[in-house]
Amino acid sequence: MSKLRILYVASEINPFLQYSEVGKMLRKLPQAMQERGLEVRILIPRFGLINERKNRLHEVVRLSGINISVGEEEKPLIIKVASIPNAKLQVYFIDNEDYFQRKYVFHDKANKFYDDNDERAIFFCKGVMETVKKLGWAPDIVHCNDWMTSLIPLYLKTRYKLDPVFKDAKSVFTVHNNPIKFKFGKDLLSKVKMLDIEDKMLSNLNTCDYEGFIKIGLEYADAVIKTESDYTESISKLFAETEKNKKVELLAATDETLDEEKYYNFYNELVG
Repeated sequence: MSKLRILYVASEINPFLQYSEVGKMLRKLPQAMQERGLEVRILIPRFGLINERKNRLHEVVRLSGINISVGEEEKPLIIKVASIPNAKLQVYFIDNEDYFQRKYVFHDKANKFYDDNDERAIFFCKGVMETVKKLGWAPDIVHCNDWMTSLIPLYLKTRYKLDPVFKDAKSVFTVHNNPIKFKFGKDLLSKVKMLDIEDKMLSNLNTCDYEGFIKIGLEYADAVIKTESDYTESISKLFAETEKNKKVELLAATDETLDEEKYYNFYNELVG
């Protein structure tokens, strides 16, 4: 039997960048799964806070050079890679000069939410799909974490559903309890669209806000993870609605409470 392959996608991972509990989880969980014999790949954005020299990032030329469309524009995709010290884990970084080479993550120096964070998320999600496709590494599970990755389950079910690399992949969407207040313009839907995506498939994104991104992730993921019991009332209602159609598992994600055995069993049950 071949090893189960898991692709982890998130906006942060310790020690390269950590601004929430997600970074800790992404540091611990993939290594734990790898030690249990699973194959693991990790992709995150190359935010400007990540020091390339200190962390020994280098460009993977064979994976770079693709243009990613975001609405009417096309932006070049640059892929970098680095290893986590003291672990046999490689992290791939999605980079683009316009979107990620800033010294802050989602808010500027004055704590103002970047107006183009929607484009950054879209570029990242599309970039992940194209990078893995070019790698030729077919994952059994794509584990997406939080709003910035929420479009990947949609893309797996539409544009990439027949692609040999992704046709058998199951998606997991974890909602970490990190709500952000933002509102994007109504052109969001046109930027998100790809081949095989109709307007009605994006109805959950009509609000153009955090909850819209969460809704779209919940709608298209094969399974959903919540990391604690205490979410906002509106997010809790979304979980209750989602549970009518698919598995919603409570799996803790903090460093102290992360249960490796439960995650391992969850992954194996998902692929059957």
